[in-house]
Amino acid sequence: MDRGQAISITVRGVKRAYRSGGAEFWALNGVSLDILPGTLTILRGRSGSGKTTLMNIIGALEEPTEGSVLYGDRDITRLGDAERDTLRRRSVGFVFQSVALIPTMNAYENVEFPLRVAHAARGARVEECLRLVGLSARSRHMPQELSGGEQQRVAIARAIAHKPDIVFADEPTAELDTQTAAQVAKIFRDLVDKERMTVVMATHDISLLDIADHVYFMEDGRIVEGDV
Repeated sequence: MDRGQAISITVRGVKRAYRSGGAEFWALNGVSLDILPGTLTILRGRSGSGKTTLMNIIGALEEPTEGSVLYGDRDITRLGDAERDTLRRRSVGFVFQSVALIPTMNAYENVEFPLRVAHAARGARVEECLRLVGLSARSRHMPQELSGGEQQRVAIARAIAHKPDIVFADEPTAELDTQTAAQVAKIFRDLVDKERMTVVMATHDISLLDIADHVYFMEDGRIVEGDV
């Protein structure tokens, strides 16, 4: 995908079943929604509502039991493992509740790492990403020398280093205080408004709803309220 030719994501009839102890559990029960390019979409709901599973499927980390996910007119649920891996490396960024920074690397090196693995140009892009999240002055600090909010901002910089079209954020402010959460939320809004990225965020934090273009409330694997 190319942000110069923004692509909508279309989710139709997505179901996801898991088996545990011989029993079948449906984490998703027929979810349909549209994600427009250059927007910030929030999936809201209690733990176990299905929002993380839905994000993982839209982000090509998991495959649905039923249904389709289209990037433009390309159904990513029909891709092979190698194609899905390429899609994630080129077009998708992930920010998780657990920032999982590499403890032996400083902030700059953590952001640089995925670009190094991909043999992509690094220096200027790493500096640009750290500037976008307001951490240029902290680039040589190790993770343990950074606050929780700063670590999350490094994780965001790392997620956008390869210039993805869409960024998925799973409870990115859950471990942060109110003020720091607001700062992180503004970064995601800026990614949409200034970088033309598409952001999908799963959260139960109602204070984040004001930054969203679209909000979907999930319950028992279904969207029960929102722009559907």
